[in-house]
Amino acid sequence: MRKETQPPILYIVIPCYNEEHVLPLTAPLFLDKLSQLAAKGRISADSRILFVNDGSKDRTWQIITELARKDPHYIGISQSRNRGHQNAVLAGLMEAKERCDITISIDCDGQDDINAMDAMVEEYRNGCEIVYGVRAKRDTDTLFKRSTAELFYKLLNWMGAEVVFNHADYRLLSARVLRELQNYREVNIFLRGMIPLVGFKSTSVYYDRSERIAGESHYPLRKMLALAFEGITSLSVKPLRLITLFGFLVALLGFAGILWAVVGYFMGKTVSGWASIVCIVCLMGGIQLLCLGVIGEYIGKIYLETKGRPRYIISERTYDAS
Repeated sequence: MRKETQPPILYIVIPCYNEEHVLPLTAPLFLDKLSQLAAKGRISADSRILFVNDGSKDRTWQIITELARKDPHYIGISQSRNRGHQNAVLAGLMEAKERCDITISIDCDGQDDINAMDAMVEEYRNGCEIVYGVRAKRDTDTLFKRSTAELFYKLLNWMGAEVVFNHADYRLLSARVLRELQNYREVNIFLRGMIPLVGFKSTSVYYDRSERIAGESHYPLRKMLALAFEGITSLSVKPLRLITLFGFLVALLGFAGILWAVVGYFMGKTVSGWASIVCIVCLMGGIQLLCLGVIGEYIGKIYLETKGRPRYIISERTYDAS
């Protein structure tokens, strides 16, 4: 049990990209949950809801500024351009780390059960520094989405990226964890894999996920596959090791082919085989290009890391940052 002299200050960090349709519906829900937790004495009355505008092209930022004018519990920051979901979440966490005791990151679409925040805060009060929000089941998903999602997590773990199964970016982090997370300087960000690397005592809270309240999903299959590849190449070198192993096996196969060709030559059984040669050349050429592509992806990440460019740039705030 954590010893506290006063309730912790909570910042709910919510990344937003083109959410003008859903934000007016979910913002009051987040405020109600903040008020309920404060009324129960679980969090401080100084807690806030921090919206992170990720370079939206619609009225998202205008809605955030209007909410901030109406109620001081709403605050917001806006990135100078769209940098992606992971960078937006990180921007909000780093903005909040000196202002709060705990953060809870959650998407804006209303799919994640906000009532799970009660259990998250309770686990923090019991001594946990990280509390993962994990989907209890995927009954609302289609068979295709459920299958691809399960494959996504299994592939990540098999490739060496340590992630929590069925956990996205709904989680509680203490200020202590945030300060340590700040020391992770990589440009290629995959928070689902980075957070477990920080360590500290952690647990999971299970909840049921609902349908999106309004608007369209910003994570189709294409982006999910890109996120999986980003996670694997950002946190694991296993693909490079697999290439090495595969190259060794192909070399053994090639050596056996050489022996077969030499033996056939001396036995006078050689025949012209244009089709077989073309097939082998095309197969090996494709394999080599695939391997070079994976290696090139790692080299590209090294190139981006060496530049040391900022992971996000905050252009506007609804409050004074000083």
